[in-house]
Parts: sequence; C-alpha cells; structure tokens
Amino acid sequence: SLLLRLSLHPLFQRPGPPALSLSFSPPPSLSPSSLSIGYEDLSENSFWTKTKEDRYENNELFAKLTLAFSSQTKIKKDQEGVEEKKMTKKVKELKVLDSKSSQNLSIFLGSFRMPYEEIKNVILEINEKLLSESMVQNLIKQLPEQETLNVLGEMKDEYEDLAEAEQFGVVMSTVKRLKPRLTAILFRLQFEEQLNNIKPDVVSVTAACEELKKSTTFSQLLQIILLVGNYMNAGSRNAKAFGFSISYLCKLRDTKTTDLKQTLLHFLADVCQEQYPDVLTFPDELVHVEKASRVSAETLQKNLVQMGCALKTLDKDLETFPPPQSDRDMFVEKMTISFTTQHEKLDMMHKNMEKQYSDLGNYFVFDPRKISVEEFFGDLNNFKNMFQQAVKENAKRRESEEKIRRAKLAKEKADREKEEKQKRSQQLDLNAEGDETGIMDDLMEALQSGAAFRRKRGPRQAGNNTLLLSRSLCLSVSLTHTWADTLFQSLLALLCVCHLLCGCRAGA
Repeated sequence: SLLLRLSLHPLFQRPGPPALSLSFSPPPSLSPSSLSIGYEDLSENSFWTKTKEDRYENNELFAKLTLAFSSQTKIKKDQEGVEEKKMTKKVKELKVLDSKSSQNLSIFLGSFRMPYEEIKNVILEINEKLLSESMVQNLIKQLPEQETLNVLGEMKDEYEDLAEAEQFGVVMSTVKRLKPRLTAILFRLQFEEQLNNIKPDVVSVTAACEELKKSTTFSQLLQIILLVGNYMNAGSRNAKAFGFSISYLCKLRDTKTTDLKQTLLHFLADVCQEQYPDVLTFPDELVHVEKASRVSAETLQKNLVQMGCALKTLDKDLETFPPPQSDRDMFVEKMTISFTTQHEKLDMMHKNMEKQYSDLGNYFVFDPRKISVEEFFGDLNNFKNMFQQAVKENAKRRESEEKIRRAKLAKEKADREKEEKQKRSQQLDLNAEGDETGIMDDLMEALQSGAAFRRKRGPRQAGNNTLLLSRSLCLSVSLTHTWADTLFQSLLALLCVCHLLCGCRAGA
C-alpha cells in the first residue's frame, strides 16, 4: 500500500537519536501528547518530512538536559517525601488538657505566631508595645487553671511528646502567680482609658450644674414662663404658682393658640424676641447641658467602684508578691506606679459632681434621688433644642406673613390706582358733556335773540365766522363718543340753517 511504500522510502527512514555516554543519565520521558505526530499523519509536502534535527545533536546539549531534568525530578521526589512525612506524622495525644481547652488555646496561639518563650518574656517585662488589651483578656480567658498549670509544669521532661497547647502550658507554668499578674497588667492597660472615659462625664455634669445656676438669661426665661403660666391659670387651682418643674418646659409645645396656628412655646419665643431679645441667647450659657444629658450617673458610680476594688486588689498583691524571678521580671517595679492618687483625685471630682447636682435639686426644687442626671439634663436639652427650633419657625412664619402682606398691599395699590383711573375717566366724560351743553345753549340763545345777525360783516368775515363756528362744532363733536352720532346730525342741521340765514341777510 501507499503507507508501506512511504515507510520504505529513504526520505522517511530517519536515524534515531545518538546513544548517550554512560556518564549521563537519560532524560525524563516527555508526555505522550508532546510528540503525537506519527508516520500515518505525514504527507509528502509536510514540514516534518523535511526536517534534519540530527544536525543539532551534541553531548553538551544532552548533558544540560540531563542535569536540568534530573535535578527537577529529585526535587520533586524530595517534596513528595516531605509531604508523605507530613501525612504520616503522628498526632500527639492530649495528656492533661481536654480537647476543647486545647483547641481554644491553639487558636489563640495561632493568632500571635510568637514563640512561647517570647510570650512569657513579654508578660514578665510588661512590654506594652507588644501587649494589647485584647491579647491579655483572651489569655486570661483561655489559660488553664493554676492547678492544671502546675501539673503541666511537672511534665517538662516530656515536653516534646506533648501537644502544642500543653507545651505552652509547660512554659507559662514557670511564671509565678500568672493569673493575678495578668489581671494587674490588664488593669494597667485599661486604667488610662477608664480615666479618659469617666473624667469628661464628671466634668460635663459639674459644669452644667454651675452654668444653670449662673445663667441670667435662662433665669429671665423661667420668670417669663412663670408669669405667662400664672396668667393663663388665673381662676384655676393652679393659679399663683411659685414655680414649676423643669420637665414642664417640654410641655409648652402641647398648648395651642385659639387659631391653632401657634403653640405657647412659639408665643413665648415671639415675646422674647420682641421684648427681651437677650433671652434668646440662653443656649450659649448652657454649653455643657447636651453632654450632661448623655451621662449616666449610675454607670459612673459603678465604674468608679470597680476601679477602686481593682486598686485595692492590686495593692494587696504588691504587698505579698514574690521577689522578681529573673532580671526580666519587671512586675513590681512597673506596677508600683501610684494609680491610687489618680483614682482618689477622680473620686473627689465625682463627689463634687454629686454635691453640685444635689444643690441643683435644692435650687430648682426637685429630688435628685428620684430624677436622674440623665433625665434632668435630657429634659433641659430637649427644651433648649425646641426653643431654638421655635425661634427659627417664627422667623419663617414672619417672613411668609411679610410676603403675604406685601402682596396684599401691592394688590390694594393696584386696585386703588385702577379705581382712580376709572373715576378720572368718568369725570372727563362729564366735563365733555357739560362743554357740549354749554355750546348748544349759546348757539340757541344767539339764534333766538338774533345776536348772530346784528353785526355787519363782509363776505369774507362772514365766511370766517362760519368757519370758526364749524370748528367749534367739530371740537365739541370730538369731546364725546356716546353722543357722537346724534350731536353730529343736530349740529349739521343747525349749520345748514345758519348758512341759509347768513345768505339771506347778505342778499338783503
């Protein structure tokens, strides 16, 4: 067949690759898909029938191939060996810790990726650059109890056979009084933050109490409200009140005017703006009220008590704490810093705050034990915001009313001008009628008396008089519109009569 003849043709009888020297190991086999063209796929014109790749054969090339691919194979085998070793690595059994505790501790340790000895030294040195509040909190939570740590400490000779969590326990068991130490470190890390959280609240409430008692504008406003309230309550059982609760201020918005367009709060804001404008500035004298409205005195007290208890515990621990176990142990040295002084100062500030609030209760006649700091200043802050909002709404209302007033005035002015124009037009018509009547009367009188015929005139003068009379008649005609047709016909007839009479006189 054709394939058989092609295979016997010298063109397709290619020599095989040269035999490699024994000093070279054969290169790795290529995958079958790399050289997939066979004799049956070739044609006489194909590229592969003309190739002479044997001209490129040389020992150096084969040596490089062998070196490159042999090393890759070795590395691959080594990696496979490591993977097999990992897979066949024996899982260490727990000897002291339970599985849950071990798992939680392993997760905690995995998040830090620090050698166990380094974690231990960080705790001994109280290295605040590496110690964080969350780290210490989690460590306290995940550490085994001291008894368990003591048991693990006795197994240090079996360290390599222990699970990772238990190995960590062995290392940490060498730290004396570990849990109290960590608790004290946590207190140290949190102390400044607690101070910064408590102190501003104490300062805000104290300042707000002082501002309320010193504010003259707020005092004026309360007196105006009392006056208005007593006037409105005249004749009722609430008449002639001596004062009112601060919580009443927020209810001023509930009382509506008769026309339901305003509230008592808006009315008071208007009164203050018109007669006592200085009162509108009272919010500027109560700058700490808003912050004080967000302070919980109960939470403040609780935090201060907890801080005091922690300080007492720390003082006792320092008195009985063992001497440093190594040069790295800085616990006693760093924890002897006087936290007590700062706490005592804060405690004094808190007591002063409580006294100020108690005095404020006497000042405004309310029971500070029943009305909390948060509630009292919350009502006051709400009223302050509502009053300011009422002032803004009043300004918008006045602006709207002013626009309406201007529009009304403009309309009235336009109507008035229109009416005056109509009156002037009517008066002009009446004057025109009067003039016309006068002209007619004069003409009739002249005709009846004969005065129009007594003067001797020349033809030219008579013509001029006739022309003047015609012009007068035309002028009178132009002064009116309603009588135009009738008057024109009448005057035309009179004009004809006058011409005839004048003609007769001239002939005579």
